[in-house]
Amino acid sequence: MQTYVKDFQKIGHNDLLQVGGKGLNLGQLAKMPGIQVPAGFCVTTDAFKKMLAGHTEAEELLGKLSLLTRDDKEKIREVSAHLRSHVESLAIPLEIEQEIISAIEDLGEGTAFAVRSSATAEDLPSASFAGQQDSFLNIRGKQEILRHISKCWASLFTERAVVYRIQNGFDHRKVHLSVVVQRMVFSQASGILFTADPVTSNRRVTSIDASFGLGEALVSGIVSADNYKVREGRIVQKTIASKKVAVYPRPDGATEKREVPPAVQKKQAIEDEQIVALEKLGRQVESRFGKPQDIEWCLADGAIYIVQSRPITTLYPLPEKRDDHYRIFFSVGHQQMMTDPIKPLGISFFGYMPDYDLIHAGGRLFVDLTHDLASFSGRKIAVSSLGSNDPLMKQALLNFLERKPKLTKGKRVFKLGNDYLPWTFPAVLAKVYRDNDRRLAGQLINRSEAYIRELEWRIEEVSGDELFALILEDQKELRKSAYDQRGIAAILIGAYATHWLNKNMENWLGEKNAADVLSQSITNNVTSEMGRELLDVADAVRAYPEVLAYFEHPDRNAFFKDLEKLEGGPEASRVIRDYLSKYGMRCAGEIDIAKTRWSEDPTILMPPILSNVKNFPPNARQAMVEEGKRRAAQKTEELLQRLAQQPGGKRKAKKARHMISLLQNFLGYREYPKFALVKHLFLYKQALKREAVLLQQKGAIQEPEDVYYLTLEEFREAVNGKALNWQVLEERKIAYRHYDNLTPPRLMTSEGEEIFGSYQTDRLPEGALAGIGVSAGTVEGRARVVFKMEQARLESGDILVTAFTDPSWTPLFVSAAGLVTEVGGLMTHGAVIAREYGLPAVVGVENATKTIKDGQRIRINGSEGYVEIVE
Repeated sequence: MQTYVKDFQKIGHNDLLQVGGKGLNLGQLAKMPGIQVPAGFCVTTDAFKKMLAGHTEAEELLGKLSLLTRDDKEKIREVSAHLRSHVESLAIPLEIEQEIISAIEDLGEGTAFAVRSSATAEDLPSASFAGQQDSFLNIRGKQEILRHISKCWASLFTERAVVYRIQNGFDHRKVHLSVVVQRMVFSQASGILFTADPVTSNRRVTSIDASFGLGEALVSGIVSADNYKVREGRIVQKTIASKKVAVYPRPDGATEKREVPPAVQKKQAIEDEQIVALEKLGRQVESRFGKPQDIEWCLADGAIYIVQSRPITTLYPLPEKRDDHYRIFFSVGHQQMMTDPIKPLGISFFGYMPDYDLIHAGGRLFVDLTHDLASFSGRKIAVSSLGSNDPLMKQALLNFLERKPKLTKGKRVFKLGNDYLPWTFPAVLAKVYRDNDRRLAGQLINRSEAYIRELEWRIEEVSGDELFALILEDQKELRKSAYDQRGIAAILIGAYATHWLNKNMENWLGEKNAADVLSQSITNNVTSEMGRELLDVADAVRAYPEVLAYFEHPDRNAFFKDLEKLEGGPEASRVIRDYLSKYGMRCAGEIDIAKTRWSEDPTILMPPILSNVKNFPPNARQAMVEEGKRRAAQKTEELLQRLAQQPGGKRKAKKARHMISLLQNFLGYREYPKFALVKHLFLYKQALKREAVLLQQKGAIQEPEDVYYLTLEEFREAVNGKALNWQVLEERKIAYRHYDNLTPPRLMTSEGEEIFGSYQTDRLPEGALAGIGVSAGTVEGRARVVFKMEQARLESGDILVTAFTDPSWTPLFVSAAGLVTEVGGLMTHGAVIAREYGLPAVVGVENATKTIKDGQRIRINGSEGYVEIVE
């Protein structure tokens, strides 16, 4: 016999699809010793399905919903409203109604009830769906309960619930609704308990919100609440709110807001011993579910009741635990200008990094910095090194060190005597500085390019296990070349010369950011050359209207085939193929081997090509290079002449001339090692894709892209015949989608606490957004907020605003009038290229893509480091 009602005590571990996330959790809580849960039952999803069965209108409306995207706002509003109205109008089948009434009578017919929604995709570890469906309090009488059950079913199709499912990739047809019917508790106080601090994410700190009356008002945000922070049985912080209103049940049903008497408003909502008791209960519940919990509680007649518990889905995952020591980790992504999650195969290729204790968390990589910060010299080097790429990380480190944390000493990351900085390195550094050989960068590049050409030939000749052996062998060689002492010396000297010139030209001459002009059109910068060479591609296609029209709406699956049928198409095809032969291994987020390369999808390059055609005259590349050289030479002579007129001017001018020479000889090379790394990754990827196709043909995987969710070792085992666990693959895909919605912290502890940095804003114009000025100049223009390079449509005067830029974004810099990013520092890729192009830039502007709206007029000051929203 079909059962449409389940008492909490009869809900089992595997009943998610029957009672939804909320119902499942209540069933587990109800059976826990020491936890008081108001009695109740769930109307199962079978009842929901039976109620909808045979109604073609509902099926048609669900079909319409499944075709909509998050941008179809009006259509979502229209279809969801129609569907809700239809569901509410449906009669509850008699057999279901009878079961519900029987369950109500068992609990006491005269009792008041809470009627709450519980979806099968609700209160899950990766998606809470909190507040997406409706709940109703203090419902009295059988018919009113039945009516509100129908209202709960209909709320599965509220506009907010539909949009949430679309955003999180849930199929509307596969999400069903159970309804929780539970005895009301008429509480004197109630609230929410987080077993991890929602502000700092610290897993050791419990955060409790509490207010008078019913908790639903607090959840809805209509009343103020006290906040108490508790750690291991000790209250560490109290914030007492002015609680002017509270929500209470009405005698005739439903609820109402009432004013709190003035004498009580600032009174603590619950006593200290109750606060500590709540923390203890929270830890019990957390232990039961194995994850930090968001718990709704209420206090009635001195007893604490738990009415709901769900996982906290917004917490960034903890780094993998190595031991019980307190540790601090920094984000590799913020140093690499790529904060997106990396797929497992991509993570496998970070083995070449030197002596770093890499930690995985949330699909990102972190480095254990504990031992460095435990050492005086390590602290100095770490703060300086990490701060050059990301000043907010530097400030976060300083904020952390102000606490004087107790850290264990051990193997450091930043020190002499490892592969990255061997004991011989200071002598090499001194020699490169002294010799100042302008040929060195070219020699290093030529040697690397020769090795890559040899690797390209070798990797074409192998397959199967031999391929994996070759890749692992090449990783060792890549490590040697990436950390060549002369190459590192050249990079450090270029950075030092930049710092020296900016500091001393300001001190001696009052000239701020002098290096910005001196570094324009420097040699051996493969990234800036890549951006400018796309201007030549624009020149080759600008005379062909059919080609330009096709570039507006290209087909990625038949790009070259379609292109070559058009007038001018063969010539356009040739120049694009030539460009891709040099730079086609690049893409946004290129440190992840799984990311789509330009060679794999040339349509990514169409927006910058079209922008170049529109915004520049023919032969712009050469003119741009010559103008940069002219400005650099003019600035050099101007500075040297002004220095010569000062006391000690001859000495100052000689030193400055040497520093300018160092900058122009070595600064461009800073871009090459990553360029070489990406070339290696692309060669690996091309070969591994062939192996993936063979695995698909054997039925080992469903799609070639499935291999991106394997580690390199797992991939190798699969090629050698070991069966894959498809369930693990699916779990990793789900986890990756979840990670993609999370913002990684710059710095976090082993307790999960996120450490933040901030800017001093007292000297900024009122309302300005603080950042770091990395390329001098002030410019005002239209903000173009861009998240993907292929979506960019820049016009003359536009300012590019984005989360982060790696070298693949450089083609957009050519057309932009200015640059604003959320991540970055003085020596990151975007900053170096912006200076060479003479592009005013401000980086490290927190939440820039959220605060600045696409199309707004903004003004950026790349000298002082701030952004103003003009309109």
